[in-house]
Amino acid sequence: MKNLPITELRCSLCGRSFEPVPFMYTCPDCGNDGILEVLYDYEKASALLQPEKLRANALPGLGKWAPILPIKDPESLPPLRVGQTPFYSVKRLGEAIGYENLFVKDDGQNPTGSLKDRASAVCAASAKEMGIELITAASTGNAASSLSGMCASMGLKTVIFVPERAPKAKVAQLLMFGATVLSVRGTYDDAFDLSLKATELFGWYNRNTGFNPYLLEGKKTAALEIWENCGYKAPDYVAVSVGDGCIIGGLGKGFKDLLRMGFIEKMPKLIGVQARGSSVLAKAFANGDKVIAEPDADTYADSISVGLPRAASLALRGVHESEGRFVVVEDEEIQKAQAILAAKAGVFAEPAGATPIAGLIKARRENLIPAQAKVAALVTGNGLKDVDGALKALQTQAISIDRNPDTLQKTLKELLSL
Repeated sequence: MKNLPITELRCSLCGRSFEPVPFMYTCPDCGNDGILEVLYDYEKASALLQPEKLRANALPGLGKWAPILPIKDPESLPPLRVGQTPFYSVKRLGEAIGYENLFVKDDGQNPTGSLKDRASAVCAASAKEMGIELITAASTGNAASSLSGMCASMGLKTVIFVPERAPKAKVAQLLMFGATVLSVRGTYDDAFDLSLKATELFGWYNRNTGFNPYLLEGKKTAALEIWENCGYKAPDYVAVSVGDGCIIGGLGKGFKDLLRMGFIEKMPKLIGVQARGSSVLAKAFANGDKVIAEPDADTYADSISVGLPRAASLALRGVHESEGRFVVVEDEEIQKAQAILAAKAGVFAEPAGATPIAGLIKARRENLIPAQAKVAALVTGNGLKDVDGALKALQTQAISIDRNPDTLQKTLKELLSL
């Protein structure tokens, strides 16, 4: 682990500091709840990441952020293009839902179709530098397909645990990438626990965010890019869907690192959006940060269907430190958001990817966010990840016609008032 830019690993619960060593996942005093925060020489990093240097940096994808990533060499990253995803000004969508300065960061455009590629790329690079050949993970689908894709590009092996309800499209990706897939007759939380047991039994490297501290470092790059996309300034608000808490925790870490380097004066307010049926962290935020697991958590947005958030402390801290909040929405609101995001912005998102739009619609309706605020919504996954979910969100369907040109003319006249 020598030559890494890391200065220390610090427990998010007790604050104890540790030297970075191989296979150190969580605080030995606090157990699996003691997620470790990765810290760097921020003075040195700030000199390397000045905007003028970033503009001139030709490194692709995540490589430009290497001074604050847990890797020795940007060349260790997978050869796939990860990051540098589109950042759209979505005026038609903004007008439809009440925002004058709305932007969408579409991480569904990553190589395997989700934001999780950011974390998996850093994980695979770390494994490569440590000489590790097999990585395991638990996932509802996106994190697993992401890891498998990154590893396939580098010749690493993967063993993946998924709950049996994981969407077929995501499982198909895993199998195509050559992963060994274990479908667990249980929930995501059951799959997570089995992956930890496998790590203990076989000594495999574990990719799980909320356990492996380096994964959050990959996810934080979405925050760094939003800052870059906004002209090296922070927006007023950033909205994202929340399940395990890892992505919003990563955003919090990214903006906090920018604050530490003196690149922003304050963090944007983080808006964590949860589905009503899986809203453990929203309830905790409203009740003194007391996290109470909900084993029966369930939502149409499968990627955020989590009853025991593994990164609860990081998620809650990110929202508190940014002076943000949580918003809870119904599954029906997510379905409507999925449709309006596609129709008004041309962005096809899976249910969890559209969930922040549902939260922003509700936040505007309740006057929680000013109409004039600069707001960025982070779309975390592509709609092709869950076509069945997309079909549920539709209010229309394909129209069946025969091959007769007369029928064609009549049908189009009725439909389009020709």
